[in-house]
Amino acid sequence: MRINADFERRVVISPTMSPWITSPQMGVERRLLDRIGGEKARATSIVRYAPGSYFAEHVHTGGEEILVLEGTFSDETGDYSAGTYIRNPAGSVHKPYSTIGCTLFVKLNQFEQDDVLQTRIDTKQALWHQGMVEGLSVLPLHAHGTEHVALVRWAPNTYFNHHRHWGGEEILVLEGTFQDEHGHYAPGTWIRSPHLSMHTPFSVEGCLIYVKTGHLSSVTDQLTYAQTRGHVLDEIAQ
Repeated sequence: MRINADFERRVVISPTMSPWITSPQMGVERRLLDRIGGEKARATSIVRYAPGSYFAEHVHTGGEEILVLEGTFSDETGDYSAGTYIRNPAGSVHKPYSTIGCTLFVKLNQFEQDDVLQTRIDTKQALWHQGMVEGLSVLPLHAHGTEHVALVRWAPNTYFNHHRHWGGEEILVLEGTFQDEHGHYAPGTWIRSPHLSMHTPFSVEGCLIYVKTGHLSSVTDQLTYAQTRGHVLDEIAQ
């Protein structure tokens, strides 16, 4: 399966453009944003657990990144409410479930070989920093090599500089309306902009977004490594 597998093209997916489909696990549905592979894939998805649903214990052979969007996500290490950011490196093992139900943003099999940090961040309790322009607040979540992950909050009528995305940029709109010269993006919209793309973002209403930058220029190398080392093997929570 190949969904939005050309990483040199800009992709915008709103919630209405990506329907929920069932997964092999009863009670778990997903919206597929990008994917290379079948049930064991390099994948970016929105995943929804019905109350009481779970996955069998499995190994993250290529790493797993999660942002809890709604409800409470759980495994042997704890219960994680909306706003929790999780990274499970290659080789980690767990049995995920949700007692009350939850919705997750999940990136699977996309870690660099030496990115081994395990992370649990409650973003509702973490310290935010002043951004590069007035009205912008940033909560750094992860950095490795050229890759940087953060939550960014835009106050109403905040405008950012025109800039180029070295290594690409990926955005999930969490609250409010994010904007640039290409369009307006409501909550739940996912945007992937390729290496060396440019835009001038702003928000009239104000918004909260998840942002990952610097990670797309080496996608081909990552996929080659994953295939040769057997890292495209598992499907978490999807």
